Amino acid sequence: MDNPKPPQKPAQLLNDLESIRQLLGDENLEPPLLIDSLDPDSIPLLSDIVTPPPQLTTPAPEPVAPQSPPSLRETVNLSISRDSEVNRLDSELRAAAQLILQDVIDDFVPQIEAELKRRLEARLTRLLPPRR
Repeated sequence: MDNPKPPQKPAQLLNDLESIRQLLGDENLEPPLLIDSLDPDSIPLLSDIVTPPPQLTTPAPEPVAPQSPPSLRETVNLSISRDSEVNRLDSELRAAAQLILQDVIDDFVPQIEAELKRRLEARLTRLLPPRR
């Protein structure tokens, strides 16, 4: 079984911490006091560090000539062509759904048939007396 390490004595821990502090070279530094205040002006802002990208000048958009509204005939033709396209897509989706459904049925028919035969045989043996 694993034996846990014996706990170190506080004096040994204090010596270890002191040696770490000496290795880091912080002999003259004192920890900050809670009463010390922080000068807000000493904290740099992101806008002081990062310069904004130069502004790209974009040419003014050219005025677009107003288009005349489509005639009633064009609107009706567009509407009819959209409706026929929607109807065509709808019929294609329905046909694809029927094919998928038929594939699923074809895949499961043998399993369903076998289960029905098994249940029928079990019921027949309960309902009909055995042959002599």
